[in-house]
Amino acid sequence: QVQLVESGGGLVQPGGSLRLSCAASGFIFSSSVLSWYRQAPGRERELVATVTIPGGSTNYADSMKDRFTISRDNAKKTVYLQMNSLKPKDTAVYYCNARVRGVGPSAGYWGQGTQVTVSS
Repeated sequence: QVQLVESGGGLVQPGGSLRLSCAASGFIFSSSVLSWYRQAPGRERELVATVTIPGGSTNYADSMKDRFTISRDNAKKTVYLQMNSLKPKDTAVYYCNARVRGVGPSAGYWGQGTQVTVSS
């Protein structure tokens, strides 16, 4: 049973920080490409960041790359998203995604999401 469980969301003031976690089970975590996506009300779901398998190469959307950091801990089977200098426009539901080459859905596996609200 594949499971991705996000946590760490909440309410934070502008300029604050949060660290999101996604705990994985039910697949070979070390063989997966991991991503964070987000979806704000009235907006399409967008890619935030990705960390690949070889060397842990990372990629970020332009609006996030200077403030957000994605990392993975294969021993803990967890992927993280460190978010700094948060802005109200960062308010969204954040989703964890995992893809394994040639295995499972082409869109990968998804978590249930965690709400991040940035407000004064």
